[in-house]
Amino acid sequence: MSPALIAALPFLGAALPALLIRTGRNNAALAAGVTTGLALLGLLLHLPAVLAGQVITAQFDWLPWLGLNANFMIDGLGMLFATLILGIGLLIILYARFYLSNQDPVGQFYTYLLLFQGAMVGIVLSDNILLLLIFWELTSLSSFLLIGYWKHLPEGRQGARMALTVTGLGGLSMIAGMLILGNIAGSYDISQILQAKAAIQASPLYLPALLLILGGAFTKSAQFPFHFWLPHAMAAPTPVSAYLHSATMVKAGLFLMARLWPVLSGTPEWFYIVATTGLITMLIAAKIAIFKDDMKALLAFSTVSHLGLITFLLGLGTKAGAIAAVFHIINHASFKAALFMSAGIVDHEAHTRDLKRLGGLRKLMPVTFVIATIATLSMAGIPLFNGFLSKEMMLEEASHTGWMGNPWLVPVLATVAALFSATYSFRFLAHGFFGPVRDDYPHKPHDPPVGMWLSPAFLTVLVLLIGVMPMTFAGPYVQMAASAVTGEALHLHPIKLWHGITPALMMSGMAVLGGLAILAGFKPLKAMWEATPRPEAKAIFDAIIAVFAALAEWFTAALHNGSMARYLTGFTIASVAAGFWAFAGGAFGPETREMLPVSPVAIAGWVMLVTASASVVAYHHNRILALVLISIVGLIVSICFIYLSAPDLALTQISVEVVTAVLMILALNFLPKHTQRGVGPMKHLFHIAVAGVTGLATGLLIYALMMRDFAFESMSAYHLANSHNLGGGDNVVNVILVDFRGYDTYGEVTVLGIAALVIFALTEALMSGTASKKLIAWRPDVARAGDKHPIMLLVGTRVMMPIALLVGVFIFLRGHNLPGGGFIAGLVVSIALVMQYMASGFAWTQARQKVYYHVLIGIGVLAAGITGIGAWFNGMPFLTSDFGYVKLFGLEPFEMATAAGFDLGVFLGVVGSVLLALGGLSRMARRAAVGDEPAQAHIIAEKPAARSGQAEGAHAFPPETNLPRRWAAARGYTSARQDDEKIKLPKVPKPKMPSVKKTKKKPTKGEGK
Repeated sequence: MSPALIAALPFLGAALPALLIRTGRNNAALAAGVTTGLALLGLLLHLPAVLAGQVITAQFDWLPWLGLNANFMIDGLGMLFATLILGIGLLIILYARFYLSNQDPVGQFYTYLLLFQGAMVGIVLSDNILLLLIFWELTSLSSFLLIGYWKHLPEGRQGARMALTVTGLGGLSMIAGMLILGNIAGSYDISQILQAKAAIQASPLYLPALLLILGGAFTKSAQFPFHFWLPHAMAAPTPVSAYLHSATMVKAGLFLMARLWPVLSGTPEWFYIVATTGLITMLIAAKIAIFKDDMKALLAFSTVSHLGLITFLLGLGTKAGAIAAVFHIINHASFKAALFMSAGIVDHEAHTRDLKRLGGLRKLMPVTFVIATIATLSMAGIPLFNGFLSKEMMLEEASHTGWMGNPWLVPVLATVAALFSATYSFRFLAHGFFGPVRDDYPHKPHDPPVGMWLSPAFLTVLVLLIGVMPMTFAGPYVQMAASAVTGEALHLHPIKLWHGITPALMMSGMAVLGGLAILAGFKPLKAMWEATPRPEAKAIFDAIIAVFAALAEWFTAALHNGSMARYLTGFTIASVAAGFWAFAGGAFGPETREMLPVSPVAIAGWVMLVTASASVVAYHHNRILALVLISIVGLIVSICFIYLSAPDLALTQISVEVVTAVLMILALNFLPKHTQRGVGPMKHLFHIAVAGVTGLATGLLIYALMMRDFAFESMSAYHLANSHNLGGGDNVVNVILVDFRGYDTYGEVTVLGIAALVIFALTEALMSGTASKKLIAWRPDVARAGDKHPIMLLVGTRVMMPIALLVGVFIFLRGHNLPGGGFIAGLVVSIALVMQYMASGFAWTQARQKVYYHVLIGIGVLAAGITGIGAWFNGMPFLTSDFGYVKLFGLEPFEMATAAGFDLGVFLGVVGSVLLALGGLSRMARRAAVGDEPAQAHIIAEKPAARSGQAEGAHAFPPETNLPRRWAAARGYTSARQDDEKIKLPKVPKPKMPSVKKTKKKPTKGEGK
């Protein structure tokens, strides 16, 4: 299985639990488990090759000119972390199925979990630092959803915000550092960066890059002073806590340091920053953990301490330290996941995690007690358990490490940290499970169903097997991963329980005895701890956030006061100043081109353009006239394009002008009808000066550029020379849009669709609440025309519709070689549909709508994206097009280009965006017109008068039930409605027919038939 598919599987399966939850919790859990299991199976299929030293790769050129490639690799380090992520993830899925209550949205939980899992797998398998950064930020976002899963808990929401804030800021730091690192190495591919150690460490940018990258790693792995966010993430459900603390979120920072270890380590800066931070974190967090009464809080700070231990080992910069770090990553993941799940079992059964309210659980919960005991003793570093082995390796390395020439400081601090670690481990076990059985538990505890304890039991079996036979059950993985960390094949010395009487063994013995001694005198020490004043990290964080929030509010209020004139003035002045600075600082030679002769036609067009532009300013009080003048400006610009031999731009400009004019007419209905009070003469002069200087500067810059040749070959010359050879088209403009700069066009179509959706959302919001009342109270300034839907306009638009559609198809098909293309064709078709709305009314046209415009936008973006992805299957970069010629019987050879699929996406996106915006504004107009006669247009009566009871020739309104049920159901109506506002169509009054019984005279011939 490809590494890319392994990383993508959790994302592909993330929607399944949310969809299958309607069929039962078991099916949702099964879907999540199968997805994770398939990814794990695909990963383990590569294990023999990776153990043999091979690296499995998958490379996709995405944006190679930017260095952004979708490259994945599975080496020893990636294999280790991906196995932990997917393996423990599978156990968490099983555990969560029995832990979460019936009131919890389980489908949503598994969806969040798979998204988070996919982001983590993407991090550890990425072979491009830019791709890694994308997955890195996805872990922050998905962990925010998981930590805040219980939205009803204030501490859950706050913990999620705190985690996102701290790790998000660290992510920004890391982005900058990674960009510097890639710039130094000359590549953003990790496999290439790892070969550039000499160039990186010799660069003057090494230290800035190191600090910025470590900022991201330290915040993610909760290193001092960023350690405070992790314990507050304990408000999440226990399955989330177990997953975050054992194999995923907090391990991401460790993975990053291990991945970049070959090129960043080995310098004094690395040692003093990384090793010192790890040692301080290990010591402080272990001390805090001792005095925590909440079982999860104690385990959270213990996680921070063990993360500091691994950071310390990586910071030593030695091969032995790297081996010990890798080994402890495995051991910590196994015993910590089991401990968190054990704490969750206690909370689930006893309804409390408070150690002061627990005790005696070994008799009431024997299975849970055995699981928790094995995992706790491993965390404490007791022999026969895997934690003992990696702790001994850490102490051995510490005993040989000096700091600033001091040979005993690091060994002493490491021993004290190990002592504190043993203390909180013993306290977790003693205060939670030992002691007499109590009669005041919040709930009578007992062992849970097998589904809840099976996962932690499996992990404790690993704890024992690795502790007793480390070389059999962990040796190959340790050697494989450590070789990848150090960048060279390592020979792993046998890991044994007994190495004789060594300094590390004596340090370990002192730590265990000291831990038992502190536990014996815990009560007075706890009283001293509570009486001692100390800084509270959460309070400091809240105070810092409050200060920055106040500064942001002050700055926003001062800068953004709602004055569009101020915004535009500031933006314009800044742009002119930046342009002047660039222009003045660069050297440019004399003019090398002669000015073309100015024809009378050009002068006339320029005069009209200036006159129309000045008239807009002079007559801006009259909104309709101002709109007409703006359209004249656009029309003159279109003529200029034609004059300068740019028919594509002219067609686009004219089409855009028509669509814009219609949308602006609708929007003007809801804008203030009176110009705001004018400013004083000094401000008028200031505005005139700014506008004049800006226009003059822009004109001079354009003149200077057009009158000079450039030393380098222009991009336009390249496009002209290669349009047919590389893109297969003779229309250079269209080839640029769909081939040479297809990524820009793809982004523009996406932004256009987003803008249309925003307009739709805003109009929907304006049609509810207070805004809706204002709309209903709105009335036009002038009387409307008596005939809303002139018969000639109706007939004309109906006849023009198929012709316009045919023209749109023609323009679309010819666009690759002649003026046209998807964008222009989309505008033409949009205008044809807009005319139907204008002639027949919104309600009548909308009732006959067969495709939702939201769907058109989505299909358009997908079509463009899938066309671009198709290049990958041919080994080419994203959005690379291909073309060929086809000969059919009876026809001349014609071209077939893959760019047509991309252009089709542009076409659909444009049509959907324009009509969705039009529909939103039209619905607002109809909501404002409540009480008026609905806008309907019919050329013939729907029913004969004899059957409907209406006078012959009357224009009948279709009843509500005649509207498409699909259209109504999609909007949440129980029955078909007139439109989104649930305005019922008023029925045409039934003419009163004369009754024979009520008249004495004989009815006229034909009357009453």
